[in-house]
Amino acid sequence: MKIAILGGGESGFGAAYLAKKKGLEVFLSDKGEIRPQYKTLLQMHDIEFEEGSHDEARILLADWVIKSPGIPKKADLIQKIKQKGIRLSSEIEFAAEFTDAKIIAITGSNGKTTTTSLIYHILKNDGLNVGLGGNIGTSFAKQVAEENYDYYVLEVSSFQLDDIQNFRPYISLLLNLSPDHLDQYNYNYEEYALAKFRIAENQENDNFFIYNKDDEMSRNLLEKIEIKAKKLPFSLDEKLDEGAYATEDKIFVKLQEEFSMKIDELSIVGKHNVANSLAASIAGKLLNISNESIRNSLMTFQAVEHRLEQFAEIDGVKYINDSKATNVNATYYALESMKTPTVWIVGGVDKGNDYTEIEDLVKRKVKAIICLGLDNDKIIEFFRDKKELIHNTSNLEECVTIAKTIAEKGDTVLLSPCCASFDLFENYEDRGIKFKVEVLKSI
Repeated sequence: MKIAILGGGESGFGAAYLAKKKGLEVFLSDKGEIRPQYKTLLQMHDIEFEEGSHDEARILLADWVIKSPGIPKKADLIQKIKQKGIRLSSEIEFAAEFTDAKIIAITGSNGKTTTTSLIYHILKNDGLNVGLGGNIGTSFAKQVAEENYDYYVLEVSSFQLDDIQNFRPYISLLLNLSPDHLDQYNYNYEEYALAKFRIAENQENDNFFIYNKDDEMSRNLLEKIEIKAKKLPFSLDEKLDEGAYATEDKIFVKLQEEFSMKIDELSIVGKHNVANSLAASIAGKLLNISNESIRNSLMTFQAVEHRLEQFAEIDGVKYINDSKATNVNATYYALESMKTPTVWIVGGVDKGNDYTEIEDLVKRKVKAIICLGLDNDKIIEFFRDKKELIHNTSNLEECVTIAKTIAEKGDTVLLSPCCASFDLFENYEDRGIKFKVEVLKSI
């Protein structure tokens, strides 16, 4: 079988490595430049590759094409592959074909990385033989090639789910839905939401689907879509007979036996993290992890880098890196959890954002807005009449200098950009790391 891999990053190399290990004929192609670490690995494992262009004739001779989630589905080459009827898959689809491990897959507009990491922590803490992959950590395919895990906890994006055929998690989680990446889904929110729901489309009645009962779009689509897996809801708004819910001060999981815990014992704070903890706890109970072990994991879990990460307190001012908040809904959760006057850093590449969702929170909680990006006009125009203090910056040094000038003792400086990072940074991690370095420079 001839395998063509499009993209030479973490997932691309992982898929190529797995294909090679399985004795398949493999060729990797990257239109851009492959990073030195992956080029070295490809050479070390004698995997044929090209960079700087695509040899379309050769790619179109493949039996199976594995596509990086970063390649737009509207790209000409992708359209040609589809027209030829060649199987086109994501790395998670490809790797899942080569493992019998139980897969716990997590998707949603926000909270994916935190919840994925939390479920992994719950399983690992209980002594299970488990791997962490998907959109986080080491390539899933590379782990399938090298390891022999009994479980995989995978963070899965809509772009990865666009390219599945048989992918069937034992437990799937859809945490929430809010408009994101609409430029890739014809600016149609329902089309994007349906892509997320694909996480459950191959599940059978011996599988489980965990979903957010408070989420309006999820409720609406569940009335239209047939899901064979057992559906288990979680809610912050109502008590449930089965699933998980929260009261003002406690969380409850109701399956065969009940699990409960005080909210102030959770190691991660904010309303959204109560929801993430409910979803993760259901998954833990489905895997027969004891109440005591789940409680211990929820108390010891460390927050994910770049997600509401308080990394410094300087002269009485707290600094929070929420660089992973690349859409308005993620920033909503961040602003909602702020307890002190906030200097808010926002901006980057707009993905069709509607800022009305956070308008009230900004009015109540934000003392100043600092825009960080090459084109901040849309943000400035929206908030012009709502906030007196709005600063426009196009580099991190100026942005942090202004933030330090404005913030007083007892305030918080929050980087929660609402936008993608590609105008000034490589990715959200690069933006978060450079923000932390800039803030800590003067200490």
